[in-house]
Amino acid sequence: MTPIPMPGETVAEPAAFTDLTPRQVVEELDRYIIGQRSAKRAVAVALRNRYRRERLPDNLRDEVIPKNILMIGPTGVGKTEIARRLARLANAPFVKVEATKFTEVGYVGRDVDSMIRDLAEVAVRMVEKERVESVKERADELAVERLVALIKPSKSSAPAMVNPFQALFGAGMRPQPAPEPEPPSDDLDQEREEMRARLLRGELDEQYVEIEVEESVGSEVQVFSNLGLEEMGINFQDVLGGLLPKRKKARNVKVKDARKLLAMEEARRLIDLDEVKREAVARVERRGIVFIDEVDKIAGREKSGSGPDVSREGVQRDILPIIEGSTVVTKHGPVKTDHILFIAAGAFHMSKPSDLIPELQGRFPIRVELESLSGADFRRILTEPENSLTRQYRALLATEGVELTFSEDGLDELAKIAQQVNEQAENIGARRLHTILERVLEDVSFDAPDRSDKTLLVDASYVCSQLAEVLKDQDLSRFIL
Repeated sequence: MTPIPMPGETVAEPAAFTDLTPRQVVEELDRYIIGQRSAKRAVAVALRNRYRRERLPDNLRDEVIPKNILMIGPTGVGKTEIARRLARLANAPFVKVEATKFTEVGYVGRDVDSMIRDLAEVAVRMVEKERVESVKERADELAVERLVALIKPSKSSAPAMVNPFQALFGAGMRPQPAPEPEPPSDDLDQEREEMRARLLRGELDEQYVEIEVEESVGSEVQVFSNLGLEEMGINFQDVLGGLLPKRKKARNVKVKDARKLLAMEEARRLIDLDEVKREAVARVERRGIVFIDEVDKIAGREKSGSGPDVSREGVQRDILPIIEGSTVVTKHGPVKTDHILFIAAGAFHMSKPSDLIPELQGRFPIRVELESLSGADFRRILTEPENSLTRQYRALLATEGVELTFSEDGLDELAKIAQQVNEQAENIGARRLHTILERVLEDVSFDAPDRSDKTLLVDASYVCSQLAEVLKDQDLSRFIL
């Protein structure tokens, strides 16, 4: 989650991942995640090892495999957030999957290869966004020129009609005469120059103009293979090499919106999509991170007569080749998984890591145990992270003109109640704070637009008054908090 700066505050940008030492990586993660020092150290070393591997000679680089990590700890303590923040620091393609969503070959469900295909899609969007950003200025210039031509067209601007049968079967067809070119007009050039200046100044932003934009049509089919139904698309536009004309759709939009749409269209024309795909595949293979959650739910050995539990070991055996290193075919090209970093996580309440098959255990040599959160941790979570809940609620209500203030005793009370409810009911970690804060601030959130008093102090008495009825009835608190 992106940190939310309050008025007058600035948020420091993280350094480039290649410049970060393991100690600096831990410091960056400390900005968003409280505690869990051992897990942060483990992922920091894994990230630094990627940087070290890139600097090795070619003959040795392929021999160094990533040391995958197994995180053990209850829900809501920061396992997913650590992996997600690490991917952002490394500018790496990242995907989170649930181990329980995968099924053994022969059963209905998602096959394990889909996690790599999803990772490739993320990488393509990431690289495409970077390339579009690099040609943003040129694309905007071309978009302005197209708008000027639309608003001030020349008499010969209408395109010549092309007979589609002539394009396919040119022999025997009489060519359509092309219109005579219009001689240049100094007056038209001057009018267009004035129009261009007005567009750049934003004077025409609120006016409407009709434009034609390429319509993105999902002309893709799904392919059946020996591994089941694969989510691979075949785009007929690519197969026919542009023989089919691209569909366009007329839209009547404001000039400022038209400029953005045309700029995006021009940017896509300026970049090489084939090069984007090649770069995306290379980035997946060198920097990709896959976070496999709830791996403890498939940690079960095969037992006779166990019924559905038989599939657990089957899923493990299907995941194993992906983690060991194999080639997965995606619609953007084959992807080798040898150097993708896999981070698995699970609570392991009902099972233990040794319940995984030995081959899979050996592929996660680094194991870290995350600690349950205490009341003191909840207190720090409320204020210390740059994206803390109190900052978020202050910023949200500030949009309605309401000034929200949390007192020290109010924060202490919120942390104490969160700890109590986690002990009495199911322990869901820091997610309990979301539930409690929503309940405490429900009235002010509802009345904010019509509220006459634009200030609110959230102290211990206010917290207790808002939660009094719920805390009094423990059965009710199980459902509400």
